[in-house]
Amino acid sequence: MIKTIVILIITFIVVPIASYYFDEPLTLEQSAILWNCIYICFGVATTCFVLSQLTGNNSQVDKIWSIMPIIYAWYIAVAGGMDPRMVLMAVLVTLWGVRLSYNFSRRGAYSWKFWTGEEDYRWEVLREKPELKGKVRWFFFNLFFISFYQNGLIMLFTLPILVALKGKGIPLGLLDYIATAAILFFIIIETVADQQQWNYQQEKYKRINAGKKPEGIYALGFTHTGLWSYMRHPNYMAEQGIWIAFYLFSVAATGSWLNWSIAGCLLLVVLFQGSSDFSEAISAGKYPEYKAYQEKTGRFIPKLF
Repeated sequence: MIKTIVILIITFIVVPIASYYFDEPLTLEQSAILWNCIYICFGVATTCFVLSQLTGNNSQVDKIWSIMPIIYAWYIAVAGGMDPRMVLMAVLVTLWGVRLSYNFSRRGAYSWKFWTGEEDYRWEVLREKPELKGKVRWFFFNLFFISFYQNGLIMLFTLPILVALKGKGIPLGLLDYIATAAILFFIIIETVADQQQWNYQQEKYKRINAGKKPEGIYALGFTHTGLWSYMRHPNYMAEQGIWIAFYLFSVAATGSWLNWSIAGCLLLVVLFQGSSDFSEAISAGKYPEYKAYQEKTGRFIPKLF
């Protein structure tokens, strides 16, 4: 996991810079908007870091993961003159964000004291890793990865809407409609997968709290029915699909299949690879049947054979 994080941070620095200089220069309007987004990102990342250090809760970025893309998208859409394509992109990001925020909130992640709330269990596991154990090591991990890397990534995978500004005035076309349909499809998949996981875990803990031994599908301890019987992380698959499809709008606007904003969705794919590795290592340690589940079920796509 630590090696993956180091690779992520290095990639985060190298890939956007390389792809930025590979592509056509930004217009003055795009540059001004981008710098404002960077200022916002820096301010939010700093706030997340300070709050996490003061409260000991490292899920500050988790709380805003579904909120900041909405802010970036609408800011860029408004600053760009509310072009129909950019407005459509902002609306889709809003639909995604509202749904994800709801799913996050019902787990107790939000409260009126916004810096409190449930912390993702994985941060506690990471704090006990020998490589990260200790206040100094965790301080720098929190600063560079949790707070600044993740906030930077959130901004990056939203930036295809900034590239779409180059196509201002170009009517919506077939690729725009394909991207829209794909995003809506993946939002539905993500919604169903999250609901199936919620239902399973709620019923499992209801039985445990009532003093009953989990039986049947609940005896395994982890979600493995419905969409989860076809792939181990249908929600992760859908999340990656949403932002890859979001990138297609920039292609439709520019007519070029490759532009610098692809860095965001590519880095997100790498992050989910590492995140799923870590989550599965925890699950395999808790549930005896999880390894068998891994062998017969694909990670992000169904196994055909």
